[in-house]
Amino acid sequence: MTENKERAVVLLSGGLDSATTLAVALDRGLEPWVLSFDYGQKASRELEAAAAICRSLGVEHHLILPLRLDALVVSALTSKEAMPSPEEIKRRFGIPDTYVPARNTVFLALALGFAESIGAYRIFIGANDMDFSGYPDCRPEFFWAFNQLAGLATAEGVGGGRKVQVETPLMNLSKGEIIRLGLSLGVDYSLTISCYAPLPDGSPCLRCESCQIRVKGFRELGLPDPCCAPSSGR
Repeated sequence: MTENKERAVVLLSGGLDSATTLAVALDRGLEPWVLSFDYGQKASRELEAAAAICRSLGVEHHLILPLRLDALVVSALTSKEAMPSPEEIKRRFGIPDTYVPARNTVFLALALGFAESIGAYRIFIGANDMDFSGYPDCRPEFFWAFNQLAGLATAEGVGGGRKVQVETPLMNLSKGEIIRLGLSLGVDYSLTISCYAPLPDGSPCLRCESCQIRVKGFRELGLPDPCCAPSSGR
């Protein structure tokens, strides 16, 4: 990548949405500095997927940061117990127990420090308000508030310089629209995994809510999910 490209921090989980978001950042002519988190999630295979996605898109800078959120928070995504089916998921205030408390707040805070350190002013995250599970930290209101915080929490922000801002390019797209966009940008979705609790061989469970939303998105386009196809090897 050339030195004159503007840098951007991109959060990459290894799933469909974050892979598409990375492709969007590249399409906008930015130099992505990709950040993934090993936070004690059941779906640790998503970190292998994140690395594969970066290789396929020619990304040079990819950091996987160890972060023991599982030692601090209670969530079905970090629990040692089996992943509940969509019918078994418990909800509190309408929020499912697959929510990881403060996850996006923590991730974005670290991304903000990373961005300030490397001279980046844009942080990309694949949050979506159309096909989502009711997580409070995936809403437009949350990102608006975080951007206000970012302006107050950085040296350049309080010094009158350019503020770091979080961008959510997929916020108002359906899953099918996200997939269509990613395919147009060259995303290889066979490399991605969106499952909350992959099977021992790395294949998606096809039972969890995330798997079901993903399959529904491909069906909107009349396409099979390449992550589930026999030819994918998973």
